[in-house]
Amino acid sequence: MRSLQGLKVVDLTRALSGPFCSMVLADLGADVIKVEAGPNGDMSRVWGPFDRGVSTYYLSCNRNKRGICVDFRSSRGLDVVRRLIDDADVVVENFKPGTAKDMGLDFESLRVRNPQLVMGSINAFGTDGPLREWPGFDQIAQGYSGMMSLTGFPDSDPTRTGTAIGDLSSGMWLSIAIVSALYERERTGQGQHVTTSLLAGLVGLLSVHGQRYLSVGQVPQRTGNAHSVIAPYGVFQTADGPLNLAPITTDMWNKLCRLLDLPNLPSDPLFLTNEDRVTNRDLLRTVLETRLKDKGKREWTELLVSAGVPAGPIHTLDEVFADAQVQHAELVESVAHRQLGAIRQVPTPIFTNEPGTTSDSRDATRYAPPELGEHTFSVLLEAGFSPEELETLVQDKVLFQASATEKDTASTEELMQ
Repeated sequence: MRSLQGLKVVDLTRALSGPFCSMVLADLGADVIKVEAGPNGDMSRVWGPFDRGVSTYYLSCNRNKRGICVDFRSSRGLDVVRRLIDDADVVVENFKPGTAKDMGLDFESLRVRNPQLVMGSINAFGTDGPLREWPGFDQIAQGYSGMMSLTGFPDSDPTRTGTAIGDLSSGMWLSIAIVSALYERERTGQGQHVTTSLLAGLVGLLSVHGQRYLSVGQVPQRTGNAHSVIAPYGVFQTADGPLNLAPITTDMWNKLCRLLDLPNLPSDPLFLTNEDRVTNRDLLRTVLETRLKDKGKREWTELLVSAGVPAGPIHTLDEVFADAQVQHAELVESVAHRQLGAIRQVPTPIFTNEPGTTSDSRDATRYAPPELGEHTFSVLLEAGFSPEELETLVQDKVLFQASATEKDTASTEELMQ
């Protein structure tokens, strides 16, 4: 799906939330130009682990972008950025509130030059209010939003999620807002400034837990891997590892008991209703595991699913990427990196069902995450800079490029032929 093809996006973001947002736009076909601050570039470039010297953190959120490197501390460098934005459709930034204005890159300044510009901004706690100056770190926002209070076991500390859900969710929220603003621009001819924050993005994910508090005043407590209001539902141990079970209806509960050869369990007063099973969930788990430990997680999964009981093994990442369904769904793609050669990546999981076909499809990744300054010359030549002007800016260390001979880099389709 390249529905955003033809749109020019100038990406001024760094670390994860902003780059993830702009990568979604790039995966949907937009021409995203990643502008990194010279001479060292995005801070994530020094975060390990490394693949032959290249940060895997950086690789995870910067594909399908072209990259240039500019000295943001120089007035000439900031002028280069403004000229690049003059004919852009979108600019994305995740500076601390007030920083863009100090550099003359705020929406009010940019819209004077480009009235149709859509600007997307992410910050930690909002553009105003008592916490507007707080720095934006994912785990801080996870704790502040209440998300960590819901995660973990009752007798353990509040726990962060295994991925940076605050950064990633705010990036996804902002990509939705930007696409919506572009749609509105089609009707009005005017751009607009759309924003979100790590805090807002996480509060927006509280879902039923937030509604429980707002409607009935319940403050949800941590329940580990058990569902807060349904039992049995959660993680159970088998002979070779953990399994998720989710028999959410009475019919599924009865099927589970028959399959495990526990026919009297549904009539046991301790487990008669769902409320009874929630109250006695620890005892119920012990009873079920006496049977589940007779077989492995994959074998049980097949038996349970065949019987109409939702279940699935808990995979480690090596198992995930070796899984037949994951491979069939093409949830890993190869892309040609100028330094590393072919690398594998997890693509944006949006598919198109083409008319006349029976399966989903997705366009292949076009560009690997760019090296620092990989496309400086080619992008700025397109923007109207002369070769002589660019050479002077490079000599004066206002611009930086990947190598002295770099003028352009082929796409993945060309490099992998």
